[in-house]
Amino acid sequence: MKACGVVVEYNPFHNGHHYHLIKSKEKAGADCMIAVMSGNFLQRGEPAIMDKWHRASAALQAGADLVLELPYIFAVQHSDYFSKGAVLTLAAAGVEAICFGSEIGEIEPFITAWENFKSKKSTYDETVRNYLNRGFSFPEASRYGYESIGLAEGKMDLSKPNNILGYSYVKQILAINPSIEPLTIARTNSQYHDKSINGNIASATSIRRELLEHGTLTEKASHTLPVITQEKLSEYQRKTGKWHRWEDYFQLLQYRILTSKEQDLRRIHGVDEGLEYRLKRTMRQSSNYQDFMDRLKTKRYTWTRLQRALVHILTGTTKEDARPLLDEPSLPYIRVLGMNQRGQSYLNQAKKTLEVPLLTQPQQLDHPLLEAEARASIAYYSILKDTHRIPAYQREYKAPVIIHS
Repeated sequence: MKACGVVVEYNPFHNGHHYHLIKSKEKAGADCMIAVMSGNFLQRGEPAIMDKWHRASAALQAGADLVLELPYIFAVQHSDYFSKGAVLTLAAAGVEAICFGSEIGEIEPFITAWENFKSKKSTYDETVRNYLNRGFSFPEASRYGYESIGLAEGKMDLSKPNNILGYSYVKQILAINPSIEPLTIARTNSQYHDKSINGNIASATSIRRELLEHGTLTEKASHTLPVITQEKLSEYQRKTGKWHRWEDYFQLLQYRILTSKEQDLRRIHGVDEGLEYRLKRTMRQSSNYQDFMDRLKTKRYTWTRLQRALVHILTGTTKEDARPLLDEPSLPYIRVLGMNQRGQSYLNQAKKTLEVPLLTQPQQLDHPLLEAEARASIAYYSILKDTHRIPAYQREYKAPVIIHS
């Protein structure tokens, strides 16, 4: 069976994701679609609107055959580490192709861009360093760096969010396993950060905004979601009484920051350049999460960078925890979140040649990556009532979702 991989968050799974799966399968000529999916916390430093099990279940009933977990340590990171973890996972699972969405929709410019970058890396590095020294954030400095070597204009515009991620995927594929074929399809209709819904394909950002503002599955949001996602969202809200948002975690975050010493905050992954002092000072002045972030954000500290650091504060993830894991050249395991019958058949065939353990339950292996995953789940479910929180903790150690189709 030929497998094609996709890198996803499915927060939540919407019509654009369904389109991506169908087109990726066609483009790769694949028999099996494997999604590597972030767990309960996501790349931009946000809690997923519903947990990974409900999101995996929706994906399996809407086109994915096998859902693997992107380890927390890689999931809540900037694009280079995020893509590294994703590509390592899919490579270990034996995919022959990886297909991503992009603004450009053509793969050759990504490969050419990487070759161009390698030959002009010193110019890029110097430009980035200069802008960082002038107080710019890394994303802004990086954009100027790409401009300096001609990668922020024309077809290969690395100021676009999906092009940036796609470029990172291609870079990691060529470094980790060049035999994997990189593929891309053009995004349709909506842009990654669009805040409003227009039509039946919308950005996940605009869908979440609609859901969380109204607290219910509105007609406008429903038009953008497969029926199975609508069912899972309603089921999760009915069971737990909520969809997750940052505001729900404010009191826990406030407690963590105000009761921690500066030197302890400084040890947290992502807390750099004296941020620990600003965190404590700002938290004393803030009454809710939005207020806190409005006060905390600066030109230097972007919203996303801050949110990632805040997630690591919630989970107690230190630099000492994260750095060795991020720098490893391979993964110690592949964790299965869910599968359908086709995915199960693929695993039965592939596991004979897999070079790392295939986990269906965390207790099968003792490893720091799994310890970090457990801490992330504890933090994520901490806002639920006892009747829901305890079963949610226990779910972390049970078998994956299996869909019989």
